[in-house]
Amino acid sequence: MEWQSLNTIREKYLAFFETKDHLRLPSFSLIPQNDKSLLLINAGMAPMKKYFTGELTPPRKRVTTCQKCIRTPDIERVGKTARHGTFFEMLGNFSFGDYFKEEATTWAWEFCLNVMEMPKDKLYVSVYQDDDEAYEIWTKRRGVAEDHMVRLGKEDNFWEHGSGPCGPCSEIYFDRGPEKGCGKPTCKVGCDCDRYVEFWNLVFTQFENDGNGNYTRLSHPNIDTGMGLERLACIMQGVDNLFEVDTIRNIMKHISEIAGVHYHTSEKSDVSLRVITDHIRSTVMMISDGVIPSNEGRGYVLRRLLRRAARHGRLLGIEGTFLADVAETVIRESGDAYPELREKHDYIVKIIAMEEENFARTIDQGLGLLESMIAASDGKTLSGENAFKLSDTYGFPIDLTKEILEERGMEADEETFRALVQKQKDTARAARKAADTDAWRSQSLSIDVTEETVFTGYAGTEDDCTVAALLDADGNAVQALGDGDTGILVLERTPFYPGGGGQVCDTGAVTGSGFAFTVTETFKTPKNIILHKGVVTEGAVTVGAAVHAAVDAERRAAIRRNHTAAHLLQAILRKHFGTHVEQAGQLVNEKEMRFDFTHFSALSSDEIAAVEHDVNNVIFADPPVITEEMPIEEAKKRGAMALFGEKYGDTVRVVNVEGVSMELCGGTHVSHAGELGLFKIVSEASVASGVRRIEALTGFNTLAYADRLNAELHKAAAVMKAGGVDAVADRAAAVIAELKAKEKEIEKLQAELSAVHAKEMVRTVSETGGVTVSVADAGEADAGKLRQLLDGAKADDAVIVAAGVNCEKGTCAFACVCGKNAVAKGAHAGRIVKEIAAIAGGSGGGKPDSAMAGGKDPSKVADALKAVADVVGQMIK
Repeated sequence: MEWQSLNTIREKYLAFFETKDHLRLPSFSLIPQNDKSLLLINAGMAPMKKYFTGELTPPRKRVTTCQKCIRTPDIERVGKTARHGTFFEMLGNFSFGDYFKEEATTWAWEFCLNVMEMPKDKLYVSVYQDDDEAYEIWTKRRGVAEDHMVRLGKEDNFWEHGSGPCGPCSEIYFDRGPEKGCGKPTCKVGCDCDRYVEFWNLVFTQFENDGNGNYTRLSHPNIDTGMGLERLACIMQGVDNLFEVDTIRNIMKHISEIAGVHYHTSEKSDVSLRVITDHIRSTVMMISDGVIPSNEGRGYVLRRLLRRAARHGRLLGIEGTFLADVAETVIRESGDAYPELREKHDYIVKIIAMEEENFARTIDQGLGLLESMIAASDGKTLSGENAFKLSDTYGFPIDLTKEILEERGMEADEETFRALVQKQKDTARAARKAADTDAWRSQSLSIDVTEETVFTGYAGTEDDCTVAALLDADGNAVQALGDGDTGILVLERTPFYPGGGGQVCDTGAVTGSGFAFTVTETFKTPKNIILHKGVVTEGAVTVGAAVHAAVDAERRAAIRRNHTAAHLLQAILRKHFGTHVEQAGQLVNEKEMRFDFTHFSALSSDEIAAVEHDVNNVIFADPPVITEEMPIEEAKKRGAMALFGEKYGDTVRVVNVEGVSMELCGGTHVSHAGELGLFKIVSEASVASGVRRIEALTGFNTLAYADRLNAELHKAAAVMKAGGVDAVADRAAAVIAELKAKEKEIEKLQAELSAVHAKEMVRTVSETGGVTVSVADAGEADAGKLRQLLDGAKADDAVIVAAGVNCEKGTCAFACVCGKNAVAKGAHAGRIVKEIAAIAGGSGGGKPDSAMAGGKDPSKVADALKAVADVVGQMIK
């Protein structure tokens, strides 16, 4: 068995299954597509669930992939052991109703013995305890000796997840030798020690579970296999864990060089090296697939990983930022397998650098605050309020706070912390809940249609077609809808765009003999059946009726203008600011175009004007907008841009604004850029870390916007008596200058009144050693009023104490100022307020010349003020 690099193993696996008529697919994005059940892809089969359930048709019945995966339940364990990691690659070969156990075991054994050249006597196989079929295949046809076979129970060798498809598993193990074992006589396959390593799991999906423990055999069983690439590489390279695999070891080596430490010299530094190595792999892959640091969802996972890695860099003694530098090694090691890493190189490095820099600005302050919080705690638990403050204000993920506390033998009050986070997120959660409900609405519809709807809306806004199915308001199939009924029409062909890629859906009308149906919304199912939701406004519509479908053409035209504008805007932004600019989201409707893009600073007014000017230059030049369908490889060769993290089929639609922009897009567009009329940016703002948003208008909306501004200008001119719109700016400047002058005059008068009021309120109670001691009872007054009062009465040779009460809260406050001569003679404001506040059940302190304190018993204010003379008298030299 020869040593083989991780990259070589990956390529050998995929190439082997290509020889078995499998379609090699690139790794799916780590961001699940149309799957609300997962935050991040965590298994090789996860992106293909709908192929297994039959909701979607796979591109071929045999598929092989190497899937990027992220698993986060054990983040806090990563680094503390060499076994745990968040990022891994899963090799897999899949059959969707094609081959089954015979072929799956044949090819698995062939790959192990002939391609990897593993010694047969080192391989062991487990099967489900009741799967006699698999046992016989392995022993009688694959030639596995019975003493190398193991039957395991349902917990180990039966895959199921609630109701749905399920089945027995068969796992292949590699014996690393007795020296890696536990030494127990009972040590065998299934033991928790490191001797027998399970590296390949073959799932034979042959049953349907009804959720009540009843299993029926599937007429078309499936194969789902998974093999951890890093685990296989450990075996082939003869190393103990993933951190010693060649490509991963090179990443750690880079970190070691930066930190000036070596692996296996100190357990403490080893933990930090493993944390950074694992987390930088995960973050590079996540960012390349479009995840952006944020405080929610997968963005929070990314931020958590980056900040944990940054902190461990500091523990290693690394000064300044360094993660973006290490990311270069990750990209170099994995760039051949994942070309998107090289394509997004600048963007990945910039995001990592920006996030680390942002954290660096607050980490010292946050760590200092945490230390003070720990010092002020009971030594056992950090309050939820403090944990929330660290997270909300200083960007400390709760997990990082917990990790630091754990090092001190403490814990955090997570229950209170979670409650505060929940309170902060209520509104966002409600919005997400509504979005989730909307995303799954098509799942419960009873649609008895198997053919995809033919979309004819690229060619025009009207078409003659036939009603293929009708659904009532509850989603049930019906034969007719009558006057006033709400429901859904399914047409065998339609010009109505169902929405997608940020473009809203079409609305309009469907009419026929004696009936009319108003379409208020259009959407499609996962099987590309387009649904027209609306209400019958006249007569009755029946299944099979011949109809005329007409999109609201004026609305569609406005949407088209805004969609093409989004393409032009992205091209111009990339021209001005660089290729790191990527679409991060958009909304295109009949009113406006909202475009989110990756960028790291606000646009200046000059930059906005330049972008707007260049977009309008394209519009006035009026180049044609050409749309073509072509193979995706051809589109890439031509330089067409793809949406970040999106998955495309073999054939794609390319929208080309000649000489300016070329993008893959399924939306509707104008035929010439000049149709946009005019382009106007109305706002530019931040929507997330590293993401900016531009809102803009085109066509008649631009004219309406100009009309509104003009009307407001005329109103402002009239109100300000400016004598015309051209004079509004000058008049506004004059009014502001007048207001500022009056504000200064008011402040001066208020200061004079305060001084008079202070002198009237302050009474001298003693004079000691040339220092005058005075007090003032300000009645109902907060700390700010007390400070203002003392500012008007302070003097070089005086000590003045003022007190106020807060009737609503039942508390009191004390303030003290000591003049510079009084301080020189021993007066100390901090100690004065501390002593007198204690009389009112409070505490406080401060500097020698100025201090504040609080009290809990307002009834003791008079007693506290009486004590001032004696307290000061004891201080004066």
